[in-house]
Amino acid sequence: MKALVFAAALLAAEADTLALYQAGKYEQAAAAGAKEATAPGYALAARAALADAAAKSPCLECLARAAGLARKSIAADPELADGHVYLAVSLGYQARIIGPVRAKLGAYPEEAKRNLDKALAADPKNAWALAALGGWNVEIVRGGGATLARWLYGASIETGLEHFAAAFKAAPDNPVLRYQFALSLGGLDLDRYRGKVADALTRAAGIEPQTAYEKFAQARARALLAALKKNDREGFDRLVRRDQGYP
Repeated sequence: MKALVFAAALLAAEADTLALYQAGKYEQAAAAGAKEATAPGYALAARAALADAAAKSPCLECLARAAGLARKSIAADPELADGHVYLAVSLGYQARIIGPVRAKLGAYPEEAKRNLDKALAADPKNAWALAALGGWNVEIVRGGGATLARWLYGASIETGLEHFAAAFKAAPDNPVLRYQFALSLGGLDLDRYRGKVADALTRAAGIEPQTAYEKFAQARARALLAALKKNDREGFDRLVRRDQGYP
C-alpha cells in the first residue's frame, strides 16, 4: 500500500513539474524536477533549464546547469532517452560558445553523438533525438566541411536530412523541430537550401503551439520567415546566429 501511495505521489509531482514547464515557468520547473530526484524529474528539469537558456543565450552557466541535470537523469536511469538528448543538446550549444578548438579538445562532438545514439537505442522513434542527431550531422559538416566531417565523424548532410525527416514523421505537429531544421540549414547554406528553409519556417509558423516554449520558438520562426520574405539576408543571418546561441 505504501509503495502505491509513493508511486502516486511521484506521478502527481511529475504532472505538476510538467505543467510548470508547459506554462513557461522554467526556474520553478527545474527546481521541482530536481526535487523529485528521479530520472524523469531530472530530465524535465534539464529540459526546463535548456528552455530558459534559449531565452538568455548565450549563457554558458545556464547550459552547464542543464547538462548537470541531464547527467543526473542518466545516472538514475541510463535507459531513459530524454536525459541523453538534453545532455547532447546542451553540449552542442556550449560548443558554439566556447568555440570549435576547445569543443574538440573537450570531445564535445563525440560525447554528444554517443548520447544521441544511446537515446535512439532506448527509443528509436524519439523525435527530439532524431532531430538533434540531424542537427549534429549538419553542424559537423558546417564546422569542418563535408570531407572532413565524413572522415572524422561519419557525418553528412544526407544523413542529417534523413534524421530530420524521421523526426517530422514521428512528431508532425511539433513547430520546434521545423524551426530547428530551418536554423540548421539556414546556418549552413541558405542559398542552397532556401526552399527547404522557407518550407520549414512556414510550417513552424502555422502549427498551433502547445507549450510556452513552442510559442517562443514559433515567434522566432516567424521573425526568420519575415526576414527571408523581405530578402533581408543580413537580418536573417543575424537572427540565425542569435537563435543558434553564438556569442
